[in-house]
Amino acid sequence: MKRWKKIALVLIGLLLLSQTPFVYRRYRLGRLSAAIAASNSERAAAQADDRYDDYAGVFHVHSSLGGHSTGKLSEIVQAAKADRLAFVVMTEHPDALVNTAEATLHGTRDGIVFIGGSELAASNGGRLFVAPGFAPADANASLQELVMRAKSDGRLAVVGYPEEVRDWNVSGYDAVEVYNLYTNAKRISYPILFFDGLWSYWSYPDLLFARFYERPDANLKRWDEINAGGHQRALAVAGNDAHANVGVALRDQTGRQILGVKLDPYERSFRIVRNHVLLEKGVVLDADNLLAALRGGHSFIAFDLFGDSTGFRFTADNGTDRRTSGDEIALPASGGVRLASHSPLKCRTLFFRDGQVVREVKDSAEAEFNADRPGVYRVELYLDQLGSLLEGKPWVISNPIFVR
Repeated sequence: MKRWKKIALVLIGLLLLSQTPFVYRRYRLGRLSAAIAASNSERAAAQADDRYDDYAGVFHVHSSLGGHSTGKLSEIVQAAKADRLAFVVMTEHPDALVNTAEATLHGTRDGIVFIGGSELAASNGGRLFVAPGFAPADANASLQELVMRAKSDGRLAVVGYPEEVRDWNVSGYDAVEVYNLYTNAKRISYPILFFDGLWSYWSYPDLLFARFYERPDANLKRWDEINAGGHQRALAVAGNDAHANVGVALRDQTGRQILGVKLDPYERSFRIVRNHVLLEKGVVLDADNLLAALRGGHSFIAFDLFGDSTGFRFTADNGTDRRTSGDEIALPASGGVRLASHSPLKCRTLFFRDGQVVREVKDSAEAEFNADRPGVYRVELYLDQLGSLLEGKPWVISNPIFVR
């Protein structure tokens, strides 16, 4: 055999060998996909005495209005409809020439409730999401000043990008963005993602997320510390931070795309993580009731990509009163407060008190814990049956119940 043929064979062999990890990763994604289907096929029955309707939607969405995105408002509506969302909270970046909070989506479109909000940068670090939004009067406003203005107008105020906040001596806000999809995506190794994509993108484009999804440890720790401190009652939301701006495309002079691949279309971002809002049965989902539920913590975070979390409930019962996530409940003189988690899927449930795990229940749709002391209690749910790709990565993160 000629020398060049030997060299060519060696190079081909090395190339094939280098792809072995990515072939194996594709195999693991296939296993994960099958496990998700099997898990979802064994959903538990809804609670007979359930008092709430569950509405899934997304928070922290951008269009081309504020830059950083080429997404059209019509594309957002289409994506929300395709993913059967109940609501979308827009958080547009400000623009010097256009009031983006007013120009973005508002009201009900195709049965979906849209709220136009703003993402405002604080001069001392961090961002504030305000809904309904407004144009900032002072570009040098601190986080506390932004919160005060938002709350004086009765708006929802959510501290975003908590890892960027330099001064936590701030109060009065409603919630913290404990998870952000874009921040998580910074963990991606793009050379590795390129080869993962070659093997897996066309079969499992959504599940590629499982390769870099991580529990937001630092943000959850900060959130727990805020609540345990007792000076600020903080709830939680997850941010999709959807821009639909990652990919490559060939366009003509009119801007029409001829050829291209988009890694983060709105439909995909909206499928990965959602905020589920709970409204008492008979209460209509509209902008006012949606904002009230988010402000009150009657909601939970779920990575619905891995399993439909509709039907999850976290409740507290002290013998005379029954409450749900976001609520306060009195600790009785004796007997404690019965905390209960109901999941539509079998899972592992962790109960937290003031940020510390106090109980673990494995392989069950039902889990209980008797709270015999005051504290801030919440739960995290894990789908261990889906395998090692999701080890240590929560499926559901509840809002807390405040036992006083």
